[in-house]
Amino acid sequence: MDALTDGAADLTLALARRALAVRFADLPDEIRAIARQCVLDTLGVTIAGANDPLVRMLEAELVDQGGAGTAGVIGRNLTLPALSAALLNGTASHALDFDDVNLAMPGHASVAVLPAVLALAEERGASGAELIAAFVAGYETACRVGRLVAPGHYDGLGFHATGTLGTFGAAAGCAHLLGLDEQRTAHALGIAATQAAGLKSMFGTMCKPLHAGRAAYNGLLAARLAARGFTSRTDALECPQGFARTHSPDFNPMAALADPEGGWHLRANLFKYHAACYFTHAAIEAARELRQQHSLTAERITGIVLRVGECCDSICNIPSPRTALEAKFSLRQTTAMALAGLDTGRLDTYAEATCANPALVALRERVRIDLQPGWTHSRAEMDVHLVDQTFSATHDSGIPAADVAEQGRRLELKFVGLVKPVLGRRKTTTLSQAVAELDTLGSLAPIAEAWA
Repeated sequence: MDALTDGAADLTLALARRALAVRFADLPDEIRAIARQCVLDTLGVTIAGANDPLVRMLEAELVDQGGAGTAGVIGRNLTLPALSAALLNGTASHALDFDDVNLAMPGHASVAVLPAVLALAEERGASGAELIAAFVAGYETACRVGRLVAPGHYDGLGFHATGTLGTFGAAAGCAHLLGLDEQRTAHALGIAATQAAGLKSMFGTMCKPLHAGRAAYNGLLAARLAARGFTSRTDALECPQGFARTHSPDFNPMAALADPEGGWHLRANLFKYHAACYFTHAAIEAARELRQQHSLTAERITGIVLRVGECCDSICNIPSPRTALEAKFSLRQTTAMALAGLDTGRLDTYAEATCANPALVALRERVRIDLQPGWTHSRAEMDVHLVDQTFSATHDSGIPAADVAEQGRRLELKFVGLVKPVLGRRKTTTLSQAVAELDTLGSLAPIAEAWA
């Protein structure tokens, strides 16, 4: 891999330049709408995840560390230093694994980028429009770096892209908000490159949500250091022994620079309506379709064959989960839950008791996973066998919603379901309305007041 061939020369600088070129006034209405949806959805899953034990542990540690509070903890009457707030909010936002996805990474861009730019924006008194522009700049950068090292970074070597590539997105978004020039933004990306980390082998443990929090923290730190004059290589992505060479067998600079369909990676954002790993969603949808169409009951099912891409094996194929976290990364468990009619969008569905339920365990044991070479992460085919007949369904969860307005209505229902039990009806409505008006807010104070 030669850093001076195949369009790779000055790639880091080119991505810095593209990030800085994002202007709120130039964003299409649809992209602004999706950005607001990402903010609403991320706030919802963060508030719902704020009481998770892993978040409470991290919060206790960060409170003990102290420091002047300049940014709010989402869902709390608590402020922390901006870096600590980014770390805690980023971790909480991914704790439930209910946050949005983009397959260009593939991973969770919003929960890496938004907690970083949100903490910085609150600290600096930035407007809602400035927040949206910075978020879009960071989101697009994370996806472009994802295309640079796809597919080997995630599929082959086992890096968790939310933690690694999300760090670049957070750095770019914060550099945008700080008004850094191209050179210093490239330095920020280099500082991000040397911090980026996260392992897929940690899926199903408390470390996976921590990856999102660390991405937000490290990206914000990178931008703040760059603003102070802290330097790095400005070719950290493409140089020999740089990020791309050390983190992937693949190097696709032209893919990183190419404009996606519709001009924005954000247009392909995928929201979750099941509280599990996104790559279980196609199987869940296929199972739900078969159950509804054919009035299936668990007792009638003699066997299930589920065909998914072999790339899912290292992501969400825990065969016999015992904990709620493990259940979220088990194709067999989530398929059994969907076929049994359990609500996979409810947080309390994922529990140790569910994993140990004898009827569900028996159904789970009837699921056979057939791994298919070359299939995408988002495709699933399912055959459900009864004594005398077989029913089949196919689903692809990687297709973005065509109707953004309808997507917004569906997300509003999800948001209310997550937030109302925590904040109550009045504050839930106030927060939702504040996000809807984000474009015109002079500061983030109305949002921070509503989430506390």
